[in-house]
Amino acid sequence: MPSTNVSRRRFLATTAVATSTAWMSTARRARAQKSPGDTVVLGLIGAGGRGASHAVGFAGLENVQFKHICDVNPAKAANVARQVIEKQKREPEVVTDFRRLFDDKDLDAVVIATPEHWHALATIWACQAGKDVYVEKNPSLTIWEGRKMIEAARKYRRIVQVGFQNRSAPYAVTARDYLRSGKLGKVVLVKVYNLLQGGSWNPDLTPAPVPPGLDWDRWLGPAPEVPYSPGRAYWYDWWDYCGGVYSGDASHQLDLARMVLGDPPAPKSTVCLGGNQAFGSKRETPELQCATYAFDDFTMTCDSGTATNMMRKSNNDERNGTKWPHWPTNNERIEIYGTKQLMMLGRHGVGWQVFETDGKLVAEDKGVHPDKWHRPNFAECVRSRELPNSDIEQAHHSANLVHLANTSFRIGGRQLTFDPVAERFTNHEPANTFLRPNYRKDYRVPDAV
Repeated sequence: MPSTNVSRRRFLATTAVATSTAWMSTARRARAQKSPGDTVVLGLIGAGGRGASHAVGFAGLENVQFKHICDVNPAKAANVARQVIEKQKREPEVVTDFRRLFDDKDLDAVVIATPEHWHALATIWACQAGKDVYVEKNPSLTIWEGRKMIEAARKYRRIVQVGFQNRSAPYAVTARDYLRSGKLGKVVLVKVYNLLQGGSWNPDLTPAPVPPGLDWDRWLGPAPEVPYSPGRAYWYDWWDYCGGVYSGDASHQLDLARMVLGDPPAPKSTVCLGGNQAFGSKRETPELQCATYAFDDFTMTCDSGTATNMMRKSNNDERNGTKWPHWPTNNERIEIYGTKQLMMLGRHGVGWQVFETDGKLVAEDKGVHPDKWHRPNFAECVRSRELPNSDIEQAHHSANLVHLANTSFRIGGRQLTFDPVAERFTNHEPANTFLRPNYRKDYRVPDAV
């Protein structure tokens, strides 16, 4: 079968994020560079499933150690700390208030794996304290928050890497190169899928005692004050904490699509329809969303939700280089339609294949899960002060595709036009009320970061 490969040297050169020479030279002066052998000292904020994965993954890197594991539930933090001890000689300290991490002069950076409503404020506070940041996707809860994260990163000259791991994948670079070669023809349509399995879920919002050890006020943080209830723990389902599975999962495919397409500017207009028609769930975020983005030169669609039980995610074999997925039932694929050929693109190591009209396979590049490059890239950038592969600025533009679609959905499926400079909606003023959350006292993202 045809194949396309890249050397590690070419990969690192190609994936370096473009930036001004002035910014990088200033950033280098802002802090003495660590030598390649110096230990990078980290603190984890958020000890859930993804936080635990990052703790073990980062601690397994050479000359990277965790000094603190932080969570509003100390039992969860202690569990992750025990896992980290197996990877490093130093026993991390368990804390419940991550502001303590910002006062630690030994700490180089923090890894933020909280629910989304905490991402912006935690990142800004970390930058203000002189700490670099690895923050999970989706990086922001709203468009305005993302812009403030960029401002903080630039003002305090911090490295801010977002957990869009596909930007560190060699196969993503070769896919971009293939599109640039013109072999696919002019790209006219991109179809992004995130069709997950699911079922009916009607959350219990009856006020209940706060579980022992959980600091509920700190868990809420910037979000509106509400009594604790079991249903709130499923934070994907509430607009105050997350943009739903469109934000928590489809954001990966949207970012990967933007990358291989050359990071186009914002679409001219967006419309998003959907709802809870499949199972009639009572949660706020929808079971199904269908969005259409009108870019200058092509159209992109994204179908996302938890209402398609005949579809499935890529398995470990497909994400680690040993097997291709069955594309028609792969629920996280990207289809890129050129005037000459069709590219099928998978996230998190799946890779890409190109077909002609008769179904003939003409090119492909298989991958492996890109965490193996994405985490080291962050540690290397903490030392070198180079911008990371998934710098906050491009991640912000990818996150905005989520916010544009969710805003359209929340105002009844109206088509919205967007000013990418002012970062405001131009044809429906009520939509601009979704640009900025209503923060609680003491947990507000400031106008001037």
